[in-house]
Amino acid sequence: MLHTLAVDDEEPALAELAYLLRRDPRVAEVQTAGDGQQALLALDRALASGRSVDAVFLDIGMPGLDGLALARLISRFAQPPRVVFVTAHEDHAVEAFALHAADYVLKPVAPERLAEAVRRCAAASAAEPVPEEQPEQGGAAPERAAVPDEVFSVELAGVTRFVQRSEVLYAEAQGDYARLHTGGGSHLVRIPLATLEERWGAAGFVRIHRSHLVALHHVRELRMEAGRTYVVLGGHVLAVSRRHTRQVREMLVRHPPTAAV
Repeated sequence: MLHTLAVDDEEPALAELAYLLRRDPRVAEVQTAGDGQQALLALDRALASGRSVDAVFLDIGMPGLDGLALARLISRFAQPPRVVFVTAHEDHAVEAFALHAADYVLKPVAPERLAEAVRRCAAASAAEPVPEEQPEQGGAAPERAAVPDEVFSVELAGVTRFVQRSEVLYAEAQGDYARLHTGGGSHLVRIPLATLEERWGAAGFVRIHRSHLVALHHVRELRMEAGRTYVVLGGHVLAVSRRHTRQVREMLVRHPPTAAV
């Protein structure tokens, strides 16, 4: 059950958001705040009393401390809550997801769309890594904790779509952008491939070429042809550079394609 904080400087919008959140059976508590400063005070009181806030549903256009600035502050918390932006502004989506937002919901808020954002937060909270225990002497090391999924907002012909990292087969460098290839198509995001490599390494993504970052769990074959190495995933055949061949082979031996789900 989620403990949430709804933040909006417009009282009717805040009341509607809180009402919709309280109707969701996955939400245990809804606190409200009328601006960024009030939200920080509410989060501080929750921390001081030992109560958790699992998700913040946050407007962007607010006087003083706006939603993006507040999200940057929240990201510095030791255990930051999930952030869902609820806004009438479409043009901040890329910046919002660069801040690792769980979702981006446009106003007027459709109940089913908000329910999907709650579902994402609940699923991410359930997948949060637990503190690693030291193995007893002679015992096996614990399994690595699961890495929470990440969601991207992409624009196509005026339609905003949301792509989860777990859907991505591979990412392709295109200057300061990256093209994310999924089973359903490709999507351009304003994030350099080097940044994705750093952020997604713990989730099983590995660089195979200066232009390609692949999800090992989606790889189905490792081929050696005419002295070159290739990986096959989702119907795509990608060359592995000689510089990365040894690392890719070793990682696929540890995580063979047949074990992918």
